Amino acid sequence: MRSFDYHRLGDCLWGGEVVSLLSQIHEYKGRQDLFVSQRPSSVARLVEIAKVQSVESSNRIEGIVTTKARIRSLVADKVMPRNRDEEEIMGYRDVLNTIHENHEYITLHSNIVLQLHRDLYAYSHKSIGGQYKNVQNSIIERLADGSEVERFKPLAPYETPAAIDEICQGVNAVLQDKSVDPLLVIPVFIHDFLCIHPFNDGNGRMSRLLTTLLLYQNGYMIGKFISLEQKIERTKDSYYAALGESGIDWHRGEENIVPFVKYMLRVILAAYRDFESRIELLTTSLCAKDRIKIIISATIGKVTKAGILEKQPDIAVSTVEKALKELVEEGFIERRGAGRSTFYIKTLQKINFHTKYI
Repeated sequence: MRSFDYHRLGDCLWGGEVVSLLSQIHEYKGRQDLFVSQRPSSVARLVEIAKVQSVESSNRIEGIVTTKARIRSLVADKVMPRNRDEEEIMGYRDVLNTIHENHEYITLHSNIVLQLHRDLYAYSHKSIGGQYKNVQNSIIERLADGSEVERFKPLAPYETPAAIDEICQGVNAVLQDKSVDPLLVIPVFIHDFLCIHPFNDGNGRMSRLLTTLLLYQNGYMIGKFISLEQKIERTKDSYYAALGESGIDWHRGEENIVPFVKYMLRVILAAYRDFESRIELLTTSLCAKDRIKIIISATIGKVTKAGILEKQPDIAVSTVEKALKELVEEGFIERRGAGRSTFYIKTLQKINFHTKYI
């Protein structure tokens, strides 16, 4: 079995793009930390939205779905699960809550990984929670003609417990002595976790939960306010491509980890940029209607009421509805569709409206 020494990452030549991504994230992090410390009440609603989006997106990547209304009710603990998908959604919600509330008091080791996986399946009829895989779980791609191709063969079941022990010990050692930037270490750890593929089911969701845990523990709280899982879901083709490219020669310890590191850094940077753009509007003195105009002006294509509420959660639903009605009457936007399928499009081609916010 290959070995896992994350101190070696300090000797890698990462290249200009990785260095630039790291520098930008550090800069955004400093501004976010300052804003959150000064105005915590302004971001409280962002936390609720991000949690719902994270639960929904991380499960949807794996084909586990329910309606948006049910997701919100499940996350708010207002209903009980009514099918197998909702059971697993509830489990993800609980583990995410554990990480949100207790990340400072969790020491990552193999028993914690097993306990989190156990809780992921706490509501499920499946009996696999908290147990390592007992069969080989190769990554299979089904082709258009119905045939299958093995894209990656993870470690065998008998190798798995020792490998999880080793990667946990390795990541703890390098993060504690601070010899390598955590933003480099965490993606490599997650990639190793996914290549080991320690469970019969739930590996992808566990990898995203562990990403959140390690980022929080190292001061990168962006996932609390902007869903990283949603960013991954929206770029999942790139996610799988980066995983595949960095998985080549992994068993020999000769993989090129750069593609996956770059992918994860881009996701984190996109989340920080999203946070900052939302905060600029949350803290402006402009009225709600003007803020909505700015959002519409900066959006390419369709605009929905839900999208506006996501970006500006402090504006009441009734206020958004009133503003949209007025903007339609003024000819600023056109309304299309009906009911839940309603959306709006801009009718003005050139808008010079508070462009500093766009």
